[in-house]
Amino acid sequence: MDRYSRNKKMISTHEQKKLSESTVVILGMGGLGGYAVEMLTRIGVGKLILVDFDKFEMSNLNRQIISTEDNLGISKVEEGKKRAETINPETEVMAINRKISSHNIDAIIKGADIVVDALDSPGLKKIVELSCDKNNIPMVHGAIGGWIAQVAVIMPGDFILDKIYKEDDLENKMGNPSFTPALAASIQVGEVIKLLLNKGEVLNNEVLYIDLEYNSFTRLKV
Repeated sequence: MDRYSRNKKMISTHEQKKLSESTVVILGMGGLGGYAVEMLTRIGVGKLILVDFDKFEMSNLNRQIISTEDNLGISKVEEGKKRAETINPETEVMAINRKISSHNIDAIIKGADIVVDALDSPGLKKIVELSCDKNNIPMVHGAIGGWIAQVAVIMPGDFILDKIYKEDDLENKMGNPSFTPALAASIQVGEVIKLLLNKGEVLNNEVLYIDLEYNSFTRLKV
């Protein structure tokens, strides 16, 4: 198809079909999540489940790609769904306007191929890590704070978040500009595609730390 013609030199027809049959859950529709929706929709993932309970507000305009002056006060997941459907009507999009908790996370992610962590709360991230382990689903973790981005792939049986989070709310302490979420989400989406297609080397049992202020890229084993 012409839609995916520019994918062909890196993604075969068979692999494109596999993407079209895949389901990815995106938890959080802010800076990271919005970019993840954009890229996964454009590359041809067949089903996206978007989860968030929040509405767009003025402070989101500096970094959240789906946020505009016209949708302030409107549900993030509904706007994410609308955005995805205008890009690629072949992608099935489910919007879940709900706050994640230990009581509902299993039902939300059950049956997914991969979960994308675009949450801003370390506590919620750890709840998702436990649920992904229980449901045997890989989790692609992402976070930002100021100039810093971090990404990791957490396979079932691997528990790394307690090791890498020593304090909460780093994003709000360090700031959240427009470019760092885009970078982290791009790497997360790359890891999602590699996992779905069993290609390349994923960031398993390690964390990629990127400091854009000093152009440092560091892979640390955990």
